[in-house]
Amino acid sequence: MSLYPLKFKPILKERLWGGTKLKDVLNKPIESDITGESWELSGVHGDISEVSNGDLVGTSLQHLMNEQGEALLGKSVMERFGNEFPILIKFIDAKQDLSIQLHPNDELAKERHNSFGKTEMWYIMDADPGAKLIVGFNKDVEKQEYIKSIEEGTLTDLMNYEEVGEGDTFFINTGKIHAIGAGVLLAEIQQTSDITYRVFDFNRRDKDGNLRELHTCLAVDAIDYEKKDDFKIDYPKLPDAVNPMVDCPYFKTNFMELAQPLKQNVTDRDSFTIYMCVGGEATINNDWGSASLKKGGTVLVAASSNYVDIDTQGAKLLEVTI
Repeated sequence: MSLYPLKFKPILKERLWGGTKLKDVLNKPIESDITGESWELSGVHGDISEVSNGDLVGTSLQHLMNEQGEALLGKSVMERFGNEFPILIKFIDAKQDLSIQLHPNDELAKERHNSFGKTEMWYIMDADPGAKLIVGFNKDVEKQEYIKSIEEGTLTDLMNYEEVGEGDTFFINTGKIHAIGAGVLLAEIQQTSDITYRVFDFNRRDKDGNLRELHTCLAVDAIDYEKKDDFKIDYPKLPDAVNPMVDCPYFKTNFMELAQPLKQNVTDRDSFTIYMCVGGEATINNDWGSASLKKGGTVLVAASSNYVDIDTQGAKLLEVTI
């Protein structure tokens, strides 16, 4: 099978808090005014990505993994995850504030939901003036103090707010309470998991007038109550270079701002590579073919590739491996 650079059909998700930037800024084929997420590359059951380019158009990611597991994913990735795709790639548009939430760690998620936990990172692509994120607490908090704030509706008084702009990058480890604020468009890289504990939703109601479910009891034992300043990533931004951003057990992400072509020998990588275009445009080439990439696009390059050549005269890319 010719494993040329693969593009996938976006899986679009309407959300109460969504808007139109996925269409207006990233050219996603949305019709709704409340589209909040574009799942670019997903192995989540019920939302499996399908190839959108080349001879394999219409082929599911799961079929590719079943047929070409090691060649597609890499031997070490197969040993860890089998033929389950280990990360979920998204673009998120928050027209309104998202709910305040957190994600359990692997052990708790396995025990309660037979799932992986959810470690994630965010790269800010666009932010309205004054747009903010909630990341963690603004002080060390006792469990009973947290419970009282939930009962009294004062949780926001305990939150740490971070004003953001393009290029800001945040690492959200499990247990860290967080929320994406109104006016933020971002790229998200996360473990393959859809386990979220929602603890406060600003008393919002859905289209049927119902309050969304909260997971107050589940969250209490999953939260890290300690104030930590470990979330904002200070990464190098050398031009025409591969700049390390995040290196955690679940994924590695590099930043590239390229004004000219870049050639990479990847014979020793033993992992698939994902490129998310967060600015400009490029063509991604490997042993078997090429794929064009514009802002808001995502490409998967097989682990069996010997090289990746990036042809561009101006692009910002996130490079993701395991």
